Amino acid sequence: MGITTRQLKDGDYCKVITGTHAGKSGIVQDINTSKTGHITITVVQNNGVRFKTLGKNVEVIKSDKPI
Repeated sequence: MGITTRQLKDGDYCKVITGTHAGKSGIVQDINTSKTGHITITVVQNNGVRFKTLGKNVEVIKSDKPI
């Protein structure tokens, strides 16, 4: 089962576990839901490079909200 928008928030640090960008990590910046219902996100790496991926391909490593 993939990530839901409740689990994924702007500012969260995540790692891509599957797909084209597998192994990359960064900060979630932009969360959208497509017409077909898939969650798409923009991830910004530490070096400033941005890429888009599906929410189901990532896992949250560190959330900006307190646990």
